Amino acid sequence: MRAAVRHVADGTFLVHGEDTNWVILTEGDAVTLIDTGYPGDRAGLLASLAEVGSSPEAVTAVLITHAHNDHQGSAEYLSATYGAPVLTHQAEVPHARRDFLHQVSVGRVLRGGWRPGVLPWAAHALRSGATANVAVTAPEPFPGPGPLDLPGRPVPVHTPGHTAGHCAFHLPDTGVVVSGDALVTGHPTARARGPQMLTDMFHHERATAVASLDVLAELDGDLLLPGHGPLHKGPVRDAARLARERAQ
Repeated sequence: MRAAVRHVADGTFLVHGEDTNWVILTEGDAVTLIDTGYPGDRAGLLASLAEVGSSPEAVTAVLITHAHNDHQGSAEYLSATYGAPVLTHQAEVPHARRDFLHQVSVGRVLRGGWRPGVLPWAAHALRSGATANVAVTAPEPFPGPGPLDLPGRPVPVHTPGHTAGHCAFHLPDTGVVVSGDALVTGHPTARARGPQMLTDMFHHERATAVASLDVLAELDGDLLLPGHGPLHKGPVRDAARLARERAQ
């Protein structure tokens, strides 16, 4: 597959895989990678690094919004092969290790198969590695509050609900919010377009996920880079509020 790379702000690139997005933050020769797509996105992931003039050897850290297979699919590969540390929220560390799995089950997907788009999405997800073992051997928690000492200086923002340790990342200097799956702008299982929550079956705790939209609404930014769907331009607070209204 060929991933679509879009330069959205200074040193910031949004990359669209076949179904999932990831973000590349550059600073000189160094790179921060936020999420990695499915295991099946690996060729596209490596190609996207090359397209921005980088390489997997230049990845200083892999930041994981949450430990679902479509977001951490190549995290262990980059760690084991190139030595990149994998960082995530403290509550997500055991999930990334696969001490447990908070991910929609095959049975639940099949029960929702009557919805338009669900079965084609499921077939693609299975082909891409949705049930593969993508456990990270030694994930690390973020060292503390505030910006990380990494290219882009991303600030982790805990937005639980989709998973217990889900985090968005705020880039105050460029007005960018990387929202992961806490706030998306489209998905193959969704009819709506624009800011929204994922279908209920994907959330570990839906009520908590809805409440996390209020956390995102407090962030100052006008570029939303979601885990699924296209870039959204406009105040992030308005996007979060619209998603909350739709969720009601």
